[in-house]
Amino acid sequence: MTAALQGSLMVDVAGTWLTAEDRHLLRQPEVGGLIIFARNIEHPRQVRELSAAIRAVRPDLLLAVDQEGGRVQRLRQGFVRLPAMRALADNPNAEHLAEQCGWIMATEVLAVGLDLSFAPVLDLDYQRSAVVGTRSFEGDPERAAVLAGAFIRGMNSAGMAATGKHFPGHGWAEADSHVAIPNDERSLEQIRAHDLVPFARLSQQLAAVMPAHVIYPQVDAQPAGFSRRWLQDILRGELKFDGVIFSDDLSMAGAHVVGDAASRIEAALTAGCDMGLVCNDRAAAELALTAAQRMKVTPSARIARMRGQAIASTDYKQDPRWLAALTALRDAQLIG
Repeated sequence: MTAALQGSLMVDVAGTWLTAEDRHLLRQPEVGGLIIFARNIEHPRQVRELSAAIRAVRPDLLLAVDQEGGRVQRLRQGFVRLPAMRALADNPNAEHLAEQCGWIMATEVLAVGLDLSFAPVLDLDYQRSAVVGTRSFEGDPERAAVLAGAFIRGMNSAGMAATGKHFPGHGWAEADSHVAIPNDERSLEQIRAHDLVPFARLSQQLAAVMPAHVIYPQVDAQPAGFSRRWLQDILRGELKFDGVIFSDDLSMAGAHVVGDAASRIEAALTAGCDMGLVCNDRAAAELALTAAQRMKVTPSARIARMRGQAIASTDYKQDPRWLAALTALRDAQLIG
């Protein structure tokens, strides 16, 4: 008898409070997480209330946000406007500053009742991909790994698990996978020598990895997030990674190559993703949910590792470390 397929869905909601329809969706056991976007956010107190309302429905749900810094920062009003990670690299104490950024980001996200931010970006900056750009720490893989490792240390010390993205690297492909299906024509040897380096160096510090909606035709005809070659043979096998694999948003154009939302969630979970994100399209989320129910998926035990480990405190701004971290970033002219 074959083992049940492990996996679950991460979904979203439309507003700043839950509707009856939202609550019904969140009660489904195949739903394991919820991600919030800018439209769900007014100010810190409101986000804490929304988090509490979600946990009242499902205490076990994983609550996430994209809070990288720079242009990818959903929590804004009442939160530190962190710099883009690329801005850190030219500072003589870049490693220290990266750690402070990771700690500040994680502290603020945890304090509003969320578990994690999908960070850091491990893509390399080749100055080719507009969607990556300044979200990347560096173009040099070893330096990127050092700075990302420092950022992860900061996250971890605040109580947050880290998610490296977008495996095996989105920096070379020029198309934006939100609106197109990018291709990276390089060989596996070229990718191993460069883009895979940060993932390999940090494979034991990362609690999760998010694969790219990019096709690497010399390795596999499927995008990485739907590829057993990338997820099982290379990430799990070669890199010995045993953490969570989150799909990137399956509503993105780069995921449409495998069909409708039901086909996408099936392909992602079958390839080895522990949780599939289906965002900004409730009809697609419901279709994916129906597929997950039909597949009789069971939640992956790995997901529990992503829960926030710190007690959410709202008085973190009185912490001497907070003041020291802000001072370091201000002295480097990285924040106002």
